[in-house]
Amino acid sequence: MISKLSKSNAKETISYALNECRLKTLNLFEGVDDATFRSQYHPDFSPVGWHLGHIAYTESLWLLEHSAGWRCLFPQYRKLFAADGLPKSQRVQLPNLPEIRYYLHTVREKVLEHLEVVNIEPEERLWRFLIQHESQHCEIISFVLEMAKRHQLSVNSYQLSVNSHHDMVMIPAGEFEQGNNSIDALDNEISAHKVYLDTYCIDRSPVTCGQYGEFMAAGGYENPEWWSEAGWQWLQVEKVKQPLYWHSDRSYNDHPVCGVSWYEAEAYSRFVGKRLPTEAEWEKAASWDAEAKRRRTYPWGEELPTDEYCNCDRLIGTTTPVNAYPSGQSAYGLFDTLGNVWEWTASWFAPYPGFQSFPYIGYSQVYFDNQHRVLKGGSWATRPWSLRSSFRNWYHPSVRQIFSGFRCAANI
Repeated sequence: MISKLSKSNAKETISYALNECRLKTLNLFEGVDDATFRSQYHPDFSPVGWHLGHIAYTESLWLLEHSAGWRCLFPQYRKLFAADGLPKSQRVQLPNLPEIRYYLHTVREKVLEHLEVVNIEPEERLWRFLIQHESQHCEIISFVLEMAKRHQLSVNSYQLSVNSHHDMVMIPAGEFEQGNNSIDALDNEISAHKVYLDTYCIDRSPVTCGQYGEFMAAGGYENPEWWSEAGWQWLQVEKVKQPLYWHSDRSYNDHPVCGVSWYEAEAYSRFVGKRLPTEAEWEKAASWDAEAKRRRTYPWGEELPTDEYCNCDRLIGTTTPVNAYPSGQSAYGLFDTLGNVWEWTASWFAPYPGFQSFPYIGYSQVYFDNQHRVLKGGSWATRPWSLRSSFRNWYHPSVRQIFSGFRCAANI
């Protein structure tokens, strides 16, 4: 995990993070058969094997070709594993796992050699970006593997929660600091800037399976009253009746609902007379310490994410009850703002003041198109390198394959 060490220790910190992250990446493929490795389980997502090769390709491109000035070590993979090389549907023709592992190992071996001689200070942000890039693709691998598990399943039953909490926290009006200027911050998190918000209320915890089950039992998927026009049109096409990762087991009643689209989250919010929080409202409630008048990197403070504070890094391998980590509460008393499930917000993904793309326009800038909603907080599969209150995820509102949930907000 990347710690806050002096510049003199930056290489040691990065080397440790590179190796730790890679070990976690390879562990994901233990027991994965060749069919699962190559199969495309949803048209919007590539096979898990492609993501593994793309990690090696991106590391080679930026650290060996751009930074070290080397020629491409594996030119035969350039078109296959580049993000803009082939349509997702054509990414199933892959080398096998041992071949891609050899690709990863060879690139990494050369990267570590380069790390020994590079002047790290002007490039530190790039190296940290690539650790987070691998972490993000690991999460995509995680939910594609989850889709693979459920490919043959059809779960239609549910039970109502016996302990359905609707507790909200009032966040007083005032300024807070949104965004992040640290060396780990990705381009879309920069720059930190002051935002004023009126008083509002926000759920103390994410919406649980038990609470969402009430919406399902009340005919929420059949009643257009709760849906926006776009949401209802989406529902008529998709014809879904429950979240993608729905559990009928009563023991999940206090777990956050997982695998919902933005449209489903919006419909539930209307059903209970609330709304989705804006990105700024979510971030203030999760990160702002009003007493100290400062932003916290994590809801609980500056200590790095561990299993004391949140459910992340596949430590549990599934969701946990929304109140399972009292030590991870924010200054305002919110539970589960980091880890467990990503949380949809009402905001479109847009640049902050002074935005500059890094390391390339295609990472964030091309998605500032008023077609992608912001998600905050991370999930049970998010690596700690990509876990902080300022981190911004974004997807089209129709996507439900990610480990996504939500919490509601309300005006005063």
